[in-house]
Amino acid sequence: MSVGRAGGIGGLGAVAVLLIGLFLGVDVSPLLGTSGGAITSSTEITAQDRERAEFVSVTLADTEEVWTRLFREQLNRQYTPATLVLFKGSTASPCGGASGATGPFYCPGDKKVYLDTDFFTTMERELGAGGDFAAAYVVAHEVAHQVQDQLGILGQVNQLRAKASQQASNEMSVQIELMADCLSGIWARSAAQQFGTIDRADFEEALNAARQIGDDTLQRNAGQRPMPHTFTHGTSAQREGWFLKGLKSGRIADCDTSVPQNF
Repeated sequence: MSVGRAGGIGGLGAVAVLLIGLFLGVDVSPLLGTSGGAITSSTEITAQDRERAEFVSVTLADTEEVWTRLFREQLNRQYTPATLVLFKGSTASPCGGASGATGPFYCPGDKKVYLDTDFFTTMERELGAGGDFAAAYVVAHEVAHQVQDQLGILGQVNQLRAKASQQASNEMSVQIELMADCLSGIWARSAAQQFGTIDRADFEEALNAARQIGDDTLQRNAGQRPMPHTFTHGTSAQREGWFLKGLKSGRIADCDTSVPQNF
């Protein structure tokens, strides 16, 4: 970025964002354009970008504490913390290009979560899913895919999807996404107990976000008739239901989405 550029944070602000990433597990190099420790990008880093980097970093640190404890207590295993790549505009990943249009995603190729700094604005203004905990739910959902990867579930399902028909592949994708919602609910429950900073209003923000990004709701909002055979993430009711299941249970074993549920 240009040091002291009007409207941006300036050099010290960019360095602060870089330090946030280094200490709290967020890869901000695509955001800042770092090369050999030097900030070389022409991308403008705003005060809002810095706030988002701080928020994402704290949320990611919370997921690390929670999943480290849950892996030890429920699975007798060691959890490997996720790395989150924070970018602005677009960046590359082993799973293809990442941009605001792709939305947040977990890439098994490098085992990293990719998140555009502007996605939270999209959630609030276009999807009607504002609030800090709605944003935290999104981060927790993508980290949950890393949990699935470490459990060996994601790799197995992706192998099956590669050989399946499009409709069968979509159905397996829905199961994976709903399980991630359930794991997000487990994280929310554990975070509330462990850190004591989450209340009922926060949970409602997450539930609202789950409802707003259901496949049926997104298709209706786009002026389309919901087509279940094309769903890849689940309906609003399913996404809300599985988040609630994890929130109420707190047990990883209860997130088996292969068992039919009446949501």
